[in-house]
Amino acid sequence: MPGEQTASASGAVTGYEAELWKMADALRGSMDAAEYKHVVLGLIFLKYISDAFEETRTSLEAERADGADPEDPDEYRAKNVFWVPPEARWTRLKKAARQPSIGRLVDDAMVAIERDNRSLKDVLPKDYARPALDKERLGQLVDMVSNIRVGDEDARSRDVLGRVYEYFLSQFASAEGKKGGEFYTPRCVVELLVEMLEPYRGRVYDPCCGSSGMFVQSVEFIGAHATGNGNGAPTASAAADLSIYGQESNYTTWRLARMNLAIRGISGRIEQGDTFHNNRHPDLRADYILANPPFNVSDWGGERLTEDKRWKYGVPPRRNANFAWVQHMVHHLAPEGRAGFVLANGSMSSAQSGEGKIRANLVEANLVDCMVALPGQLFYSTQIPACLWFLARDRESSSHDHGREILFIDARELGRMVDRTHREFTAEDIGRIAATYHVWRGGEGVAPYEDEPGFCKSAPLEEVRKHDHVLTPGRYVGFKPPEEDGEPFEDKMTRLAAEWRDQQAQARRLDAAIEENLGTLGFGMTPKQRCSRP
Repeated sequence: MPGEQTASASGAVTGYEAELWKMADALRGSMDAAEYKHVVLGLIFLKYISDAFEETRTSLEAERADGADPEDPDEYRAKNVFWVPPEARWTRLKKAARQPSIGRLVDDAMVAIERDNRSLKDVLPKDYARPALDKERLGQLVDMVSNIRVGDEDARSRDVLGRVYEYFLSQFASAEGKKGGEFYTPRCVVELLVEMLEPYRGRVYDPCCGSSGMFVQSVEFIGAHATGNGNGAPTASAAADLSIYGQESNYTTWRLARMNLAIRGISGRIEQGDTFHNNRHPDLRADYILANPPFNVSDWGGERLTEDKRWKYGVPPRRNANFAWVQHMVHHLAPEGRAGFVLANGSMSSAQSGEGKIRANLVEANLVDCMVALPGQLFYSTQIPACLWFLARDRESSSHDHGREILFIDARELGRMVDRTHREFTAEDIGRIAATYHVWRGGEGVAPYEDEPGFCKSAPLEEVRKHDHVLTPGRYVGFKPPEEDGEPFEDKMTRLAAEWRDQQAQARRLDAAIEENLGTLGFGMTPKQRCSRP
């Protein structure tokens, strides 16, 4: 059994989950990571709901004398636990793990669970019996997943399986490279967005939700701040404070999103479809929007939407969806709503195809609240640095201290390398950026904000206009002043002058030694050269 987990400050786990990943990855063989992802995560999901079911079933058995019926599906639904019919129970699969029929049995279990739990309809993977999937490796994987401890109370309170699920998602994203970035946003980036927006309650929306990481982190945020102990395990009360709305165009990623929420007991309206052309939440006005839309999408079908009502600040370019995403989110903001999202760096300065005009209109509408420049290598999908946009409709309210200014934060020097190609923010980095933003926005009992050269600057709209509405933080924050060493100027100059004279003397000695060696070799200076030497 793998050892206990240890977590980094930013949420990356290096013990229990990492050991499980090594075991699972060893069983992958030559299977493509994009395909194997659904094999493993489907089994983890099935094990989770089976454990929750068995735990509830044990308690119902103990209550038989009081009229409880362990075989009544409604008993489980009343406790918000998925009903697992006999043919889908993990004990049956475990017994048959080394049989050639294990693939068909897993498929049958998935079908039965979907049949008896309508909220999971069309969500679970059901292709374990396909000939291309090695049944011996599948059986070994079933054995491995069988050893994940999730049924005890301590494991549930620490959200052990939720952490395993997220860790596996991150590892698959890394294995898939650019393709993996389409379904997974690194936890430290999600955590930064959530810490800055603080979605305690209300409607939360992600129009391109991937595997639902934004929603999971939002619920964890409430749980952690409610208990005050830093434990981010989702709670029923935390989830109840949020109404979750999402949409994902990729069908298999949409299934991941649904499973990722279900594994933590989080409910929400996660729809499948193209957000631009089949908006499944047309009347939604969200209190918070968090998103990581795909960068610079060229084939988004903009030519069919030139008259769309969402383009209030300008028609987006037909070959780049960046400002289509921005305006879609603005359209769905509530009257005092706020949004935080990731975009490519070019969105801050591009002037081509009308993007500069759209950006200027957003600034002049007083919607842009804060811009954060991110370091490179944070994302699995691209090594190109990105940025965070924060928009707000409440900038004119009395609670905002800088309603006619924009906060610029340059975080390009923050973070630490976790391997040769990936960087992550530390808890201290996230705290520093979020605290700067909260102090700047102000409020009762908040210390006054001060600019910090090289890191943050509150720029009035007049200054932004002088820069042609370019929103790159580096233009505004300036340079970090050199650190003072405390040495008086006269002492420093005396020391530096002495060092310079000593170096000059050393140079003359070296020149003489070299000249002597050249003479020994027969290449000494001629009398004429000696006369012309300075």
